Amino acid sequence: MRHPALRQLGFALAALTLALIGGIAPAQPVPVGHARTAAPSGVWYEIFVRSWYDTDGDGIGDLNGVTAKLDYLQSLGVSGIWLMPINPSPSYHGYDVTDYRAVNPPYGTLADFRRLTEEAHRRGIKVIIDMVINHTSDESPWFKAALDPHSRYRDWYSWAGKYTDLASGSAAGSRAWQAAGKQHYLGIFASGMPDLNYDNPAVRAEMIAAGRFWLQQGADGFRLDAARHIYENFPWDADDPATLAKNLDWWNAYRRGLDAVNPHARLVGEVTQPAASQLAPYLKPLDAVFNFPLAAQLIDAAKSERNQGLAPTLERSYASYRHACRCDTIRDAPFLSNHDQERVMSQLDGNARHMRMAAAMLLTLPGEPFLYYGEELGMLGRKPDPALRGPMRWQASPATRGETRWKAVDAANLPLSVAAQQADSHSLLNRYRELVHWRIEIPALRAGGFAAYPHASDHLAAWQRPLPGGGVLVVHNLSGQTQTMALDVPDEPRYTRVLEATGTGATIHDNTLSVPAYTSVVLQ
Repeated sequence: MRHPALRQLGFALAALTLALIGGIAPAQPVPVGHARTAAPSGVWYEIFVRSWYDTDGDGIGDLNGVTAKLDYLQSLGVSGIWLMPINPSPSYHGYDVTDYRAVNPPYGTLADFRRLTEEAHRRGIKVIIDMVINHTSDESPWFKAALDPHSRYRDWYSWAGKYTDLASGSAAGSRAWQAAGKQHYLGIFASGMPDLNYDNPAVRAEMIAAGRFWLQQGADGFRLDAARHIYENFPWDADDPATLAKNLDWWNAYRRGLDAVNPHARLVGEVTQPAASQLAPYLKPLDAVFNFPLAAQLIDAAKSERNQGLAPTLERSYASYRHACRCDTIRDAPFLSNHDQERVMSQLDGNARHMRMAAAMLLTLPGEPFLYYGEELGMLGRKPDPALRGPMRWQASPATRGETRWKAVDAANLPLSVAAQQADSHSLLNRYRELVHWRIEIPALRAGGFAAYPHASDHLAAWQRPLPGGGVLVVHNLSGQTQTMALDVPDEPRYTRVLEATGTGATIHDNTLSVPAYTSVVLQ
């Protein structure tokens, strides 16, 4: 482990810097500016702008609020942010867009967005935005025009014919066909979200043009909403190879279209499938897809305090990923929860020890992990959806300037705040900061491969992160009792040193590792 005095000195200097910049109580972050000279962590952070930080006093978060808190994000160690939809929309959440080339007025202007990307890039932070192009809003000018059968926009959407089964369900679990007077249109998510027709070349060209537009404004790429539903509209499409092929054909075309502006644009797809084998095909056109099955596995392991064969399962998953993308690196977007799922702390019934273990497992895995805003504070939230997307907690009082007020803070989240946790060296926030910075400091954690460790036990999750010249072994004690594990595995690297640990007391003696309760260690 690194010398505690040096680590504490760095934390103290960083705390003073943050206090002077942001008016937040001193704590233990790394120095602002660290991310510009160190390797990027590869960790991304999802932000719901409406709930983030309000700079104009209207109670709604805005793009300038994201800019104002970039130093916080930099101190956390993230190397990228994902903004949930920022386009004009009639809904609070924004997943029904009316204009793909503008900013939702309460959030600010295009100039504000450009300033945000400039300031983020200056700090070594990339910015991707939600691209919601499976469907538009029913208030979109395109859709309003399309209601006229003679409009040039008519074929931008799909309409029921004489023999269409209007009672048919959709692949998203709702009704597929929605009524507009005597007409019916395809809208697999809701009546306010009519699906675009991607068999129409004009639709394809317009969506590629919209992507290029945002890259020209400074965006570094996109989170692609409902990526598998471009053509997967009905239950019988779910396992149809022809439907999958049409989806992949579109995303390949989209990728080629964006390459003309930025061949390095990052594309991360929302592909809600229960198995890694179903996610893998999307890794050819896209850089990564969100690993939904892994999120459930990580939370189950932390909650049950049992390994559940996690590492061998991941080994098989990563093998399928590498085969699909024909690449040596592991391209993955692991996460614990997002804006559509109950918050991690709620799924773990408020158990802070389990929350820390879930975070430690996530942040020691390959790929580029995603955190959901407030996750690092332990914010709670159960369905319905608005309760999952409530105000970020900055100060103790929700009435403090900058706190968003579009929705009341849930009572369970009132005790939480960045200010309180910054000041507590043992807080969940500082645990997240520690784990993210492990990825900055230890190359194998962000760029290494993956191999299950043979001596993992029922309560110990263990995996190797091999990297030429610097591989490590990661071990997580999921339980409330000290656990031991043999380190003398034939034909495996020999690990002899505790490089990092989330607590004290981990030891190696006679080729046996001893790990205290609820502790994670990295061995060299």
